[in-house]
Amino acid sequence: MAVDIQPACLGLYCGKTLLFKNGSTELYGECGVCPRGQRTNAQKYCQPCTESPELYDWLYLGFMAMLPLVLHWFFIEWYSGKKSSSALFQHITALFECSMAAIVTLLVSDPVGVLYIRSCRVLMLSDWYTMLYNPSPDYVTTVHCTHEAVYPL
Repeated sequence: MAVDIQPACLGLYCGKTLLFKNGSTELYGECGVCPRGQRTNAQKYCQPCTESPELYDWLYLGFMAMLPLVLHWFFIEWYSGKKSSSALFQHITALFECSMAAIVTLLVSDPVGVLYIRSCRVLMLSDWYTMLYNPSPDYVTTVHCTHEAVYPL
């Protein structure tokens, strides 16, 4: 009787990606970095992020979305000199530009065509610093498994 023993993936963030699924049969690839929008589970398989962001996640994403707008407005004021109607028009244009950029970004991100954000929850502090946890099995070569464990943050 032959037993198929596959070694576990090294490191905290290396996982096996699902290549093929047919009914109850699942075929997984080699250990490596999980695709964008996925993270490893306890069995070291890459699983899609399905949760919705929490309050602090929304606050962070809102801050990151507002930062370009505030910078636009700051530099419009900085370089406009005196107050003029063209500065008001530039402020409105900057607001329109940043709003459309945010909406288009949401529409082209997974899930495509829907104004919805999927998120991976933070499970431990190391989720923020995945690049520090790339395994070095022989202390010479490094297996690079860095990815966004706290997607999309």
